[in-house]
Amino acid sequence: MAKKKNDTDKTFEKVLNLMADRLKELRIESGYTSYENFAWDNGINRMQYWKMEKGSTNFTMKSLYRVLQVHKMSFGEFFEGLEKK
Repeated sequence: MAKKKNDTDKTFEKVLNLMADRLKELRIESGYTSYENFAWDNGINRMQYWKMEKGSTNFTMKSLYRVLQVHKMSFGEFFEGLEKK
């Protein structure tokens, strides 16, 4: 039997999707049209990064930190951008 999603789960999914969209925006702003090229050029596992951009994985803070280092961005800067959406 499938578990019914509660409000917390729904809110988390929304935030995760906002984060995924933000990561994609940052990649494109950096001049990468392909997530694969971005991941390859920056030593990030392609499948892991793809899942992060799609919001299909509950990625770790360590994974996010690694991507933000590539963009020379702090957690505060990243999440500040989300608050505006």
